Amino acid sequence: MADIEFYRGKRVFVTGHTGFKGTWLSKILLDAGAIVTGYALDPPTDPSLFAVSKIGRQMQSVTGDIRDLPLLMKTVEEARPEIVFHLAAQPIVRESYVNPVSTYGTNVMGTVHILECVRKTGCVKSFLNITTDKVYRNREWEWGYRETDELDGYDPYSNSKSCSELVTHSYRQSFLEEAGIPVSTARAGNVIGGGDFAPDRILPDCIRAAKEKEPILVRNPRSTRPYQHVLEPLSAYLLIAQRQYGDPGLAGCYNVGPEEGDCISTGQLADIFCRSWGEGQTWINQSQDGPHEANFLKLDCSRIKRELGWKPVWHVQEAVEKTVAWAKAYLAGEDAAAVMEQQIKEYWKKQVKESCLNR
Repeated sequence: MADIEFYRGKRVFVTGHTGFKGTWLSKILLDAGAIVTGYALDPPTDPSLFAVSKIGRQMQSVTGDIRDLPLLMKTVEEARPEIVFHLAAQPIVRESYVNPVSTYGTNVMGTVHILECVRKTGCVKSFLNITTDKVYRNREWEWGYRETDELDGYDPYSNSKSCSELVTHSYRQSFLEEAGIPVSTARAGNVIGGGDFAPDRILPDCIRAAKEKEPILVRNPRSTRPYQHVLEPLSAYLLIAQRQYGDPGLAGCYNVGPEEGDCISTGQLADIFCRSWGEGQTWINQSQDGPHEANFLKLDCSRIKRELGWKPVWHVQEAVEKTVAWAKAYLAGEDAAAVMEQQIKEYWKKQVKESCLNR
């Protein structure tokens, strides 16, 4: 597991810090005592976790477009980060069909821009690009994709993230490896957790329906995905960035996903949500024609387990329960940041326990 003390006093730069994952990551880093600078557009949703948690008051938060290279370069030069987490992206598959040019601009050229900043500033000692499990050419097979499998995402979002991987690999080979800057990519599956207000995501849709006491409309109940709580991949990101900081030989590509038993269908996830929420909550099959989305996708995460000793600790049932607990606390007017902090502590405690058991 990551040594959170490692981040105390470290200068850390997070692109996309106003998003769902970016806010959770920034919260962990701030609690650890890191000096955090975030660069992103305004939060992509209203409400947003970034706004309700109020963490922007605890960090240097810069509003900017990842496609604006001069502003990004100025911000990085001023922050002089030792560690960079690149999360800024257009992350919605269906949105990428509506706005493919913007999606490619953000996800591909945005990656070029942050890597160019890393190349020119010379202060970075660890860089991690967060992509997605959807970078692989999906053959709908039943075994997990490995880091060596072909990259060829189908839709504009997935394909742009495949391109982001290739851009990162090129910069690593052409410039950064020679400069002694370790560079990795992390390919994570579908994440769930408190504070995700995005459209076209199953758990936020479930929560919105439950709030209104309406049945949940499930678009693709048979599609299988590697669902995991947001703290699972974030713990892996922190571990990768930390370990390659001290040992550049560990840099590379890493799949980050749940155990095989937690790769379930969207319908099964909706079942777990309804049981966790209670109050007689139900869902209905709303299958409909729409843009192509993969039906079956699973990752082989043996590399990160073998080389870095990482493993997930919350199964999908617990992940959904934590998401429901956060949502109910938020709807009841409780302090969003305090609930985040409590769940982070619970997660690290479980990580420590699992690490001790595996020694």
